[in-house]
Amino acid sequence: MTEPHHVNVEPWLRGTHTDVDAVQRAVIHALALAEEDIAKWCASLTDAELNARPFGLSPVAFHIRHIARSLDRLLSYAEGTQLDATQLAALRTELDANATRDEVLAEFRAALRTSADRILAFAPGHYNVPRGVGRAALPTTLGGLLVHCADHTQRHAGQAVTTAKLLVAMRLRETSGTPRNTRSRAKRREQHEVPSEPSSSAAT
Repeated sequence: MTEPHHVNVEPWLRGTHTDVDAVQRAVIHALALAEEDIAKWCASLTDAELNARPFGLSPVAFHIRHIARSLDRLLSYAEGTQLDATQLAALRTELDANATRDEVLAEFRAALRTSADRILAFAPGHYNVPRGVGRAALPTTLGGLLVHCADHTQRHAGQAVTTAKLLVAMRLRETSGTPRNTRSRAKRREQHEVPSEPSSSAAT
């Protein structure tokens, strides 16, 4: 889904998928951007960092799993079907703390590829067809679900990236030898210290 020769331009500005309907194209581009952002900011995290919950935040692994599995659920609703037992079981394990980097990223990339194919299978003329979400069949449309695939994916990709940046900063602070707050306290002490009394020889 990525275009290596356009790495400094976001997918929606690369002139790709021009043969695809504008709504579907926008969703495909949103998934491509999420793929690139996760690869850039999260692929270097350790397994422990992927499962970490700094300051009580949700783990990066959760956000990556949630993107993959929620796309499957949302597209099932878009296709007019309800969730099966496998999808419901996957939903319940998104927060499991045993994630490994290779496993999570492989699931993520596979889900994006499968989701892109499913998105392209819809007929643009059906965007206003009613759809129901969840057991309560909350009302929306096929088009509404496709748009939500894009914005929901971007929302969780952003949270994953933000948490990943925090984890990397914490790692660097721990390996630097002197925590930043320690340096700050030392600097404040220097600024507020009362000069010692000069010796008699210095005073004369």
